[in-house]
Amino acid sequence: MEDAYCHTTSQVLEFFHTTEETGLSEKQVAIALEENGFNELPPEETKPLWRLVLEQFDDLLVKILLSAATISFILAWFEDSEDATTAFVEPLVIMLILILNAIVGVWQERNAESAIEALKEYESDTAKVIRQGHRGPQTVKARELVPGDIVEVSVGDRVPADIRLTSIMSTTLRVDQSILTGESVSVLKHSDPISSSRAVNQDKKNMLFSGTNVASGRCRGVVVGTGMNTEIGKIRDQIMHSETDRTPLGQKIDEFGTQLSKVITLICIAVWCINIGHFNDPVHGGSWLRGAIYYFKIAVALAVAAIPEGLPAVITTCLALGTRRMARKNAIVRSLPSVETLGCTTVICSDKTGTLTTNQMTVVRMFSFASGAPGGAQSGDGRPLAFDEFEITGSKYAPEGSIIRKGQKVNCSEHPCLVELAHICALCNDSGVEYNESKGHYEKVGEATETALICLVEKMNVSGVCKTGLTNRQLAMACSHDLQHLYHKEFTLEFSRDRKSMSTFVIPNSRGDGSHGKLFVKGAPESILDRCTQVRTPNGRVLLTPELKDEILRKLATYATGRETLRCLALASRDDPPASSLFNLTDPTNFKEYETGLTLVGVVGMLDPPRCEVADSIRACANAGIRVIVITGDNKATAEAICRRIGLFGEKEDTRGKAFTGREFDMLSLTEKREAVRRAKLFARVEPAHKSEIVQYLQEDGEISAMTGDGVNDAPALKKAEIGIAMGSGTAVAKSASDMVLADDNFSTIVAAVEEGRAIYNNMKQFIRYLISSNIGEVVSIFLTAALGMPEALIPVQLLWVNLVTDGLPATALGFNPPDLDIMQKPPRNSKEPLISGWLFLRYMAIGCYVGVATVGSAAWWFMKYSGGPRITYYQLTHHLQCTLEPSAFVGVPCSVFSSPKPMTMALSVLVLIEMFNALNSLSENQSLVSMPPWRNVWLVIAISFSMFLHFAILYIDVFAKIFQISALNLAEWSAVVKISLPVLLLDETQKAIARCVSERKNPLSQLPALSAMWLGYALLLYRFPL
Repeated sequence: MEDAYCHTTSQVLEFFHTTEETGLSEKQVAIALEENGFNELPPEETKPLWRLVLEQFDDLLVKILLSAATISFILAWFEDSEDATTAFVEPLVIMLILILNAIVGVWQERNAESAIEALKEYESDTAKVIRQGHRGPQTVKARELVPGDIVEVSVGDRVPADIRLTSIMSTTLRVDQSILTGESVSVLKHSDPISSSRAVNQDKKNMLFSGTNVASGRCRGVVVGTGMNTEIGKIRDQIMHSETDRTPLGQKIDEFGTQLSKVITLICIAVWCINIGHFNDPVHGGSWLRGAIYYFKIAVALAVAAIPEGLPAVITTCLALGTRRMARKNAIVRSLPSVETLGCTTVICSDKTGTLTTNQMTVVRMFSFASGAPGGAQSGDGRPLAFDEFEITGSKYAPEGSIIRKGQKVNCSEHPCLVELAHICALCNDSGVEYNESKGHYEKVGEATETALICLVEKMNVSGVCKTGLTNRQLAMACSHDLQHLYHKEFTLEFSRDRKSMSTFVIPNSRGDGSHGKLFVKGAPESILDRCTQVRTPNGRVLLTPELKDEILRKLATYATGRETLRCLALASRDDPPASSLFNLTDPTNFKEYETGLTLVGVVGMLDPPRCEVADSIRACANAGIRVIVITGDNKATAEAICRRIGLFGEKEDTRGKAFTGREFDMLSLTEKREAVRRAKLFARVEPAHKSEIVQYLQEDGEISAMTGDGVNDAPALKKAEIGIAMGSGTAVAKSASDMVLADDNFSTIVAAVEEGRAIYNNMKQFIRYLISSNIGEVVSIFLTAALGMPEALIPVQLLWVNLVTDGLPATALGFNPPDLDIMQKPPRNSKEPLISGWLFLRYMAIGCYVGVATVGSAAWWFMKYSGGPRITYYQLTHHLQCTLEPSAFVGVPCSVFSSPKPMTMALSVLVLIEMFNALNSLSENQSLVSMPPWRNVWLVIAISFSMFLHFAILYIDVFAKIFQISALNLAEWSAVVKISLPVLLLDETQKAIARCVSERKNPLSQLPALSAMWLGYALLLYRFPL
């Protein structure tokens, strides 16, 4: 029965063919159980291990690498040369990388918490049910409940199913349903039907929802929803159907992989096709097949060279480093890719309670009455009265703060009205404050509004308690305990929604003066005022006239509306109540009669105050081009007031069209909803479905949204948004559905995380471009050697070493680049922005081409120009395969020289050194090394040093030299390596200078003198010390 809340209890009971006294019969239960199934959430379907393993290889780059490894392994198996052992190194290393990657991926997925499984912690184990054939309630397993069952719940119970209340068996019934609706205070329930058929969950005051907790009272109701038909079941369904989109970075890597794979395929085919004419060369034994296989091996080497194997590891490392930095800022990242996604966030959808506010109800203003100037408000006896107003500092559940009047601290013990007000706050109260030693802060015990009154008593200290030497635990309620010891509390008349008040009958412990009991009352101001006949002043009681009452109501209106929108409580007393024996405590309908003839003592205004740092963070978001939308379950007026205080709305800004309740949003057409989401800054009184719907519209508009939440109700939206941010104090469901958890529940932490995300992305772009320029160089190198017919300059195992180790370390260190100073002054980047724009591609293509030419050129220099080399001709170098077949063309040249490790070592050393210089170029996209020197990133200097150390290790340690087929270089050869590598610095400095001129709209000729001097210096170096 979906709309049980709209119908009377008799209609609901009739629908289920049951009564409150007898319940369902066993036959009815059996039929209902067969129709509806058990009252439980079905378990989540988990993927089998084999599918998880296969998914790790479902990536284009991984597939290409896997193919390259397989082919290399087959070719190595049939290798008949003396180097057959080293031929296996390449495929084994590739396979090892892929296997490790798969293991990490499977481990992460297996260990990921399940939001759906976490929902089970909110399922009740047992339920008290009334069924035919049993006298009174019987305890059954909650999973055996069916629609139509009559269930009884009381204080402390977890509600076992969705229940329509039929009767309340206590004075009041309060339910904590914050996990489901986000309401910060427990909700007062009743059994009357709700008139609106479109009521949101917060307005269904006659319903108990599965998984919520009974805070006070006892009741009976009829089960109207079980299992997946409960509100918590609907959330489970939404989580199941929330599709997680690829992160912007993930999409960019996928696009890059697709483009790269096409380029790799084309180049490999081109290299193979170019050499078709050489397949029958005598060097291959005249076998076309042997020639085809030889050049196929070169094509495979090209594929290995083109793929940046170290890219996944470097990205993971960079993101992991980012998560560590964010953890220090109280942002715990659960999903590594989400770190980068934060950088392009365009909209932050923030919860109000606890995120923008402290979630600690605090009294901030109050007034009592004092003698006034003539002409003002008058009491019944004609004496002028004035409002004595006070402001209260401190915004936490803590005995910290002061009472201020007209800018000056006040000694409250000198004000009789404040003394009595403190007595009422301390005695008409069932809550308190305690100090949590483990967490190191104060916490509320009981209701939020009552705890706020206790904190007010501590700040007022009307009895002059000496707090020197007290522990934090003793300080929590020192003043309140002092006042409570002055009285004996006889009984409490609990709050009820018809009279909107509660009261406490107290008797002073010292009754030497013949004093008798008093009734201390607190409640809604309008309700209390109607039962007041007098007002307390410092000089005694005065009559409350209709004119004075109107004046008080006008004052209350200023507290309850506008920027303040305070939650007001009136505090009153009855000085001469009936004797305690005359109170009928069994009939709550009489309580209102006892709370008459009251004397109004004062009014306090409280709110859940905004965090002090939030206003600055809202301004930072505006400067960074990030839109903030507040989405809350609280009422609209309160939410608007908070939004004004934090600067989201201006003081006088008209909120029409910018603030909506969930119901108002539902009434809009589809087009109007889209427009509302584009313009709105506030959505109040919302349900879980609204949050997911808002995220959907934002995503359709191309926005990257970060959604915050802490309750079970927030889980679907947290999972759907690009970035789901759960509160550290939130539910396990919210945390496990999120990408990030705020340890301090603070909105400002989100802004700090966005800044970190932007910095990480900038650094990531630098190292991705760095790795790609290296790979372009390797591809050009292999292409040139194949096209020119030269001996191999680089072999696959060397390329793997460079890609994984030599390049990997500096690339990782680039993740430590300091963020730009104006990083939060720029708008968010477009999530569709390519990793490498057209201009940058040209820049890195130029660098890559030089890397390839320099690598091949260094090998050619050793063969043709080096005094310690064979000094062969260009023809001999490019036709080396004819050496044994045309001896006349190779007179004085031993054919073994073409398999010498020296030229390969020159090529590898030049490639490594150029990449180290290129890493320095990547410190900044456009800034010169003069303005951003290497020591700005010490980790990069260390990484470059270590990479060079590793390169020397493989050169000068025989075991490694044999594996990599290289040999040690002498001083002359190292000199040539340095001279050939240096121009990459000059080339990139030239490109940066042009880029700066374009971005700053300067004439490129202005950079000509500096660039000319730089290149001239290099030319003089070569002239003085030629190659």
